Amino acid sequence: MAKSSPEPEKLRVGVVGGGFIGKTVGAGFMQDRRSTVVAIADVSEAALREAGEELYVGHGSQYEDYETMLDEEDLDAVLVGTPHAFHYEQVTAALDRDLHVLCDKPLTTDREQARELVERSESADEVLMVGYQRHLNPAFVQARERWANGDRTPTFVTAEITQNWIDRFEDTWRANPDLSGGGNLYDTGSHLLDAVLWTTGLTPTAVRADMEFADEERRVDVEALLNVEFAEGARASVSVFSDAPCVREHIHTWDDEGAIYLEGRQWEPRQLTKIEEDSTDVVPYIRRDHEDTKAETFVDCVRQGKTPPATARDAFAVTALTEAAYESARSGERVSVDLDV
Repeated sequence: MAKSSPEPEKLRVGVVGGGFIGKTVGAGFMQDRRSTVVAIADVSEAALREAGEELYVGHGSQYEDYETMLDEEDLDAVLVGTPHAFHYEQVTAALDRDLHVLCDKPLTTDREQARELVERSESADEVLMVGYQRHLNPAFVQARERWANGDRTPTFVTAEITQNWIDRFEDTWRANPDLSGGGNLYDTGSHLLDAVLWTTGLTPTAVRADMEFADEERRVDVEALLNVEFAEGARASVSVFSDAPCVREHIHTWDDEGAIYLEGRQWEPRQLTKIEEDSTDVVPYIRRDHEDTKAETFVDCVRQGKTPPATARDAFAVTALTEAAYESARSGERVSVDLDV
């Protein structure tokens, strides 16, 4: 009888940031038999101890300085789950050490830094995956297939998300633009922009934005209204409202033969509806019994050398559009979106 091949060693993951992302996505690595969390870094001693307890990481592998962790631990990969403004330096530090990286969204809060990471990731052997989970959601995947696999082109998009964001995060890092990069457009709104760009495959070329800000420096948006132009001739109206009592989301994308609607409440799974030319609504069956987690997908990409579902180039487009929108809102002018790499 032939001997069975030994299983590869587990992917050894270091977590940078012991908050919500570090604990939840980190738990995904612990639940996948192909990976394990071996170290954690966080500047907060309380967050470090709590995450260490939840992810079974002993005190000897808990670090207040992430670079010390990267240098002293035997790692294969890093999960970056820190405030947005730190992502670039932490992703860069991991790539400098030839480590694979799963970075929470947004990849960066600066266009040029995002552009640099696109160039670097596309010429490297290491996987750089960004945590835009809509790329793993069956409803969004099916919506994307309408335009990716056919000869139809979107012509008009309306997208909106409401949330009680400003009250919920008023005293947290998310409402501190030095840590978050801006306001809700850089937080929950980043998922909305990514979903529009990724499902449609459209290329943004310009944006005109109007925003209401919560601060005198006009950095933290409470309400954002974007009119986006695309190279393919389509237009989109995107709105992010941060002072609503609950979460509602819709993305309605029209082409010459009908539309795809993605809609939902709170953080429940989104419903996909196809609108036919005769105004008939069709709700296709979507299997929801198994949706790969970010951790599972990341391990697959590392093990199999696959391109991640959310790439640095995907994230660069979101950052470029977001930064242009803030520039437009402050200047009152239409601003071009530069996606050249």
